[in-house]
Amino acid sequence: MTAGDDERIEVDSLGEISVPADAYWGAQTQRAIQNFPISDEQMDRRFIRALGIVKQAAAAANAQLGMIPEEIAEAIQAAATEVIEGDLDEHFPVDVFQTGSGTSTNMNANEVIANRAAEIMGESVGSKAVHPNDHVNFGQSSNDVIPTAMHVAALEAIEDDVEPALRTLRDALAEKEAAFDGVVKTGRTHLQDATPVRLGQEFGGYRAQIEKGIARIETSKAELRELALGGTAVGTGLNTHPEFAELAAAEISELTGTEFSEADNHFEAQAAHDAMASVHGALRTVSGSLDKIAHDLRLLASGPRNGLGEIEQPENQPGSSIMPGKINPVVAESVNQIHARIVGNDATISKGGAGGQLDLNLYKPVIATDFLQSARLLANGAETFATRFVANLEANEESCAEQVERSLALTTALNPAIGYDAAAEVAKAALEEGKTVREVAVERGYLTEAEADEVIDPEAMTEPGILTD
Repeated sequence: MTAGDDERIEVDSLGEISVPADAYWGAQTQRAIQNFPISDEQMDRRFIRALGIVKQAAAAANAQLGMIPEEIAEAIQAAATEVIEGDLDEHFPVDVFQTGSGTSTNMNANEVIANRAAEIMGESVGSKAVHPNDHVNFGQSSNDVIPTAMHVAALEAIEDDVEPALRTLRDALAEKEAAFDGVVKTGRTHLQDATPVRLGQEFGGYRAQIEKGIARIETSKAELRELALGGTAVGTGLNTHPEFAELAAAEISELTGTEFSEADNHFEAQAAHDAMASVHGALRTVSGSLDKIAHDLRLLASGPRNGLGEIEQPENQPGSSIMPGKINPVVAESVNQIHARIVGNDATISKGGAGGQLDLNLYKPVIATDFLQSARLLANGAETFATRFVANLEANEESCAEQVERSLALTTALNPAIGYDAAAEVAKAALEEGKTVREVAVERGYLTEAEADEVIDPEAMTEPGILTD
């Protein structure tokens, strides 16, 4: 085969293949480009970063163990650093929808790092002075490298992005919880009027939802700290030094600043991805919390004149191309859509987590990609929701007070004083006559005005207790 001016010839076990002259990838990557023209979607940046971390750690461990020459190991680590920092992202063109083990992406990394390392050593790209298999991939297999990178990327995404964003949202909700504590409003169950509640109490519920979501994620993410590296092809560790996995895990911990360890069972770590499915379930759950909160705030802000109108939303942008002056809860709506996508990703990850046969799960690339997309969407959505919507909400105290006074659910406070049946009669009459519960209770002689003021106390109804002797 003859290469043109803008090409070079690379060779693998299948023979020669033409590769772009300026590409750091080699033959196997080029075959993957040809084999998988599927989605035009490449592996996530966080995953490529994690792959660079794994390769850098593997080279360091292998050098310590005398498995590869020190000079080559140093060049590999230097090239891997460029992968970690994103300097070589354009050299990772392989589609997400590829071989289920992620071998194409592992070899993409091996070839890019090998060629860049060779260049660092003063050798030519394509020379294999640094070999993608014999040096960069020494003591490894795609079957343990890819799940290791999955765990590293997933845990970094959670700790660096998701958890800080959720804490920002929690704090914004806590601020409104305190600010709105004195605002009494109508509670609603089944979308029908219910007994009074303080607006701050509702926001306290939202704050607690996010706090509990953070705790669930914190508990579940421990599963990601176990790394498959060291299991090689099927989990037996064939062709790797007995101390490699422990040393490499320590290197990864050092590089990331978070704790990782060798998997306690390599067969489970490669044949199943229950940890990824489980942790993503925690992300899906907290995204559901955001979805619920966003829906609630949209309802509370509905109007401004013909809805609930209990809170005033920020004016983020004009809401209509035809209705002047209309303001929509656009940020909250984006949160609703984020949850829909994360639920879809969860279905993919659940299917993928149960997939594969015998000794290898075969959904690794799509599990990694969808997990990292969910983490990114959740983090960005929570941050934006907190700073551009929740932080700018205001209570419409006048509207809240008016609606409380009109609420038929105030009859609940009459139960201890006049009994359930009489209270029901008051509620029915108030509805039919267009009067308040207070007015009907006094008119029908069930309570004096003083007694009505004592019993029908909306603020007192927001706390436990019985409002009469």
